[in-house]
Amino acid sequence: MDFKDLSQFIVLADTLHYGRAAQKCHTSASTISRVVQRIEDDVGQRLFERDRREVHLTQAGVEFKAFALRTLEQYQLLKRQLHAEASELQGELSLYCTVTASYSFLSEILSAFRARYPKVDIRLRTGDAAQAVATVLRGEVDIAIAARPDQLSSRLAFKPITQSPLHFIAPTESVGVSELLGASTINWAEVPMVMAETGLGRTRVDNWFRRQHIKPYIYGQVSGHEAIVTMVALGFGVGVVPELVLNSSPMADKVRILNMTPELEPFSVGLCTQAKHLEHALVKAFWLVCEEWLRD
Repeated sequence: MDFKDLSQFIVLADTLHYGRAAQKCHTSASTISRVVQRIEDDVGQRLFERDRREVHLTQAGVEFKAFALRTLEQYQLLKRQLHAEASELQGELSLYCTVTASYSFLSEILSAFRARYPKVDIRLRTGDAAQAVATVLRGEVDIAIAARPDQLSSRLAFKPITQSPLHFIAPTESVGVSELLGASTINWAEVPMVMAETGLGRTRVDNWFRRQHIKPYIYGQVSGHEAIVTMVALGFGVGVVPELVLNSSPMADKVRILNMTPELEPFSVGLCTQAKHLEHALVKAFWLVCEEWLRD
């Protein structure tokens, strides 16, 4: 007795007709008869009462039909489970992001991804936001959380997650800086600026001053927006940071947002990967999980 025998038995038990059962099973009536005989020999009971006109299940046949249905259902379930386990994604996925992104929205996306693909190892690398896109282009990581460049390379794919305004910030308790900012006309040649060394934020600030025909006084240059918030909070000067960074900073209560016009163009923050990597199973899966998370 095998699973094929059980399937053919169930067809006959449903149709109660050897000819129709043979048609459904794409075999002959004599084959169906031999299957029934083989099962009855194994079970030691007659499962069908048959005469020239009709076929009926015996009580043993009714019970065996229930057994056969349960057995085939469990077998199909087992096959699906084994197939799922065999095809379950495995491997390593490398990500790059800032410290801020790692404990803000990325943590939720990672939780959803790991719940669905527990066998995928995540290698998370944190660093300066200014290096995120370059890290992807160099092939050092699969995916980065990055601000979308003004000119997106054709080699890259980008999925926006959130918008983050850029704010000028000043210390709440620095008398010297406050006096300079309190003047009717701010003399930016005297206001100390704490700037990012490189990156999209630095470009936006440089362009803003250039359009105002202002040459700023650059007091210090640091790596990362988080460091700008810290330097400003300590009273070293004025800085420009994304709202996303400011809201997550433990120093946020020590700085204040300046109302500047015109406003700086906000960041579009999202996933960035090499376009060709979207066909890779792990990257594609992470992309889709992020899409579902955004819809929720």
